[in-house]
Amino acid sequence: MPDRGSARGRRSFELTAECMLLIGSIYLVAVANTAFWRRALAGRSLTDWDTWSFVAAVAVLLVAVHFLAMVPFATRRAIRPLLLALGLVSAAANQIMQNYGVVLDAGMMRNVLHTDIREAAEVVTADTLLAVLVGVLPLAALWSLRVRAHTRRRTFVRRLAAITASALAAAGALLTVYQDLSALLRTQKELRYTVLPASAIWSLGHVLAADAHAARAKRAPPEAAHRQDRPVRHKPTLLVMVIGETARAGNFSLNGYPRPTNRELAQLEVINFSRVRACGTSTEVSLPCMFSPFGRADYDESRIRRHDSLLHVLSHAGFKVTWLDNQSGCKGVCEGLEYRHLAVEGNSGLCGAEHCYDEILVHELARVTAQDTGDLVVVLHQIGNHGPAYFRRYPDAYKQFMPACDKEQLRGCSRAEIVNAYDNAILYTDHVLARVIEHLAQLQPRFDVAMIYASDHGESLGEKGLFLHGLPYAIAPDEQLSVPMLWWIPERSAAGLGIDTRCLRRDSGRDVSHDNLYHSVLGLLRVETPRYRRERDLTAGCLLELRQ
Repeated sequence: MPDRGSARGRRSFELTAECMLLIGSIYLVAVANTAFWRRALAGRSLTDWDTWSFVAAVAVLLVAVHFLAMVPFATRRAIRPLLLALGLVSAAANQIMQNYGVVLDAGMMRNVLHTDIREAAEVVTADTLLAVLVGVLPLAALWSLRVRAHTRRRTFVRRLAAITASALAAAGALLTVYQDLSALLRTQKELRYTVLPASAIWSLGHVLAADAHAARAKRAPPEAAHRQDRPVRHKPTLLVMVIGETARAGNFSLNGYPRPTNRELAQLEVINFSRVRACGTSTEVSLPCMFSPFGRADYDESRIRRHDSLLHVLSHAGFKVTWLDNQSGCKGVCEGLEYRHLAVEGNSGLCGAEHCYDEILVHELARVTAQDTGDLVVVLHQIGNHGPAYFRRYPDAYKQFMPACDKEQLRGCSRAEIVNAYDNAILYTDHVLARVIEHLAQLQPRFDVAMIYASDHGESLGEKGLFLHGLPYAIAPDEQLSVPMLWWIPERSAAGLGIDTRCLRRDSGRDVSHDNLYHSVLGLLRVETPRYRRERDLTAGCLLELRQ
């Protein structure tokens, strides 16, 4: 005869799909959203009854909303893997948000999707993985439970009742807390991007939809471009554009920072633009934006990705364009042009197993310029100050500010140690730029040379409890948006290029942005194109007549 006791024991470990989904939703809201709760409760007294009534209402609202969002997919077979997958995503995102103060909006999700293994390994460390695994163990325990089977009719009735109850609970909770919650979301707009897994799913959907739309959209025809007629020149032009990574203007001594982080550049005749605003707070946004004619003022991600970048326009005008990369790619800016990923190619003296120092860019610049004799534009894409492992960005010789954080998890270091490591990386960028200038100075007998350096975005180093970058542009702090930009044009080359450097230097203290880059490079190189806008050209009014 069947063992009725055993049968009753098995049935006692059965749950309906709706009950299992409710338990999972409660767990996700309570345990995998500590970053949200920490921000939402900042400044509130835990001894105040209003605080706990707020917590209760918001918790009910979030549980009900997540339940309603997941219930269409919560079949008997899918419910456990669904909860486990969402738990893993939520725990990982929550851990990263707590460690670095970032939020998971669409821009950050695009960064996550397009990052490479080396960058990901610096953020998702063994400690992070351990915390994630510990966090999802209770959800993994759901695999030991059976999902109770019902007839289709009974399943439909139970599901309808669960949806109705959840909708009523969500509506009631929202009415209870609406005034308080709406005021909080208006003052802390980033808070909505910390609710997990909802923000991760929404951001992923937004990115995939945008990419799908861009793939379907017809690419704009190549932009017509040609160089202005001018007197015969004795030498071709060589422009080197150095794209910095995560360097913020506030830590450049050229901009008044009290530490001597620009020792070498201070000895050179650079034109320093001290008030520059970035297009965005991440490489994925800023890089395409700063090479586009639209910029932040006319920002449209789809349009930017459909149209030719500055580099394509220069190529149409007859320049040979080469992109040398020591980071994670050109984000479509150099598509179809000569591209080399130096971190992949490696260099025995400058590359380790996981990264290369930026001087590899100078070495490859020397090789490129030794071979070419025509008009040339070379872009050097730095690893720069890419965090959180700032200490990996510079050799031992540049450990000047000590003690410096030598951990990939910033929470293991004091803020002073983090700033020291960051400043050491700035000091090394100073050296790399000086090396580029030194090399270009040696090429003046062959080329009219110039260098433009601009960082893609800035970085938070603990101000307001924030670290790294990637906050939505509308709420991003100045530390993530204020970036360094400097030009170097020696007088001999300035005469050949027809540029008055004294005029440029005189205007270098005004407010400028990445929006000026596209049009200023066209102005400097005398390239005509329909999308050129003189009011955004920093060289406008500083051009001289070229001489034979």
